[in-house]
Amino acid sequence: MLPKNLKLSSQEFRNTIKRGRRAGTATVVVHLSDTAGTSALVRFGGPHFGLIVSKAVGNSVVRHRTYRRLRHICIAEAGNLPTSANVVIRALPSAGTATSEELSADVRHALERCIAGRDGKRR
Repeated sequence: MLPKNLKLSSQEFRNTIKRGRRAGTATVVVHLSDTAGTSALVRFGGPHFGLIVSKAVGNSVVRHRTYRRLRHICIAEAGNLPTSANVVIRALPSAGTATSEELSADVRHALERCIAGRDGKRR
């Protein structure tokens, strides 16, 4: 599991999916929202992450391996994001066969696209 100080609450998770910026790559879809300018209470401890790894990724062993890889990527990326950021990463089926390096590169690329604003923002 993600460390408690980096986990999204269920309400933050829903809001990030619903209102956040979205960018996809071959292996993941990243949703990013920044709570700095809102009246919502900003929790301390750094950016917060949520992960979605569905059965489409593979069997239990593959899903858990993918989850562990994404968890370590989130911990590594936490220092590169503002503390007010909320991030949800959804693994696509191709994430089950991707290497850790490919997953890491895809997550970084998608985060950069979300931050730069070149995404498919939902309205």
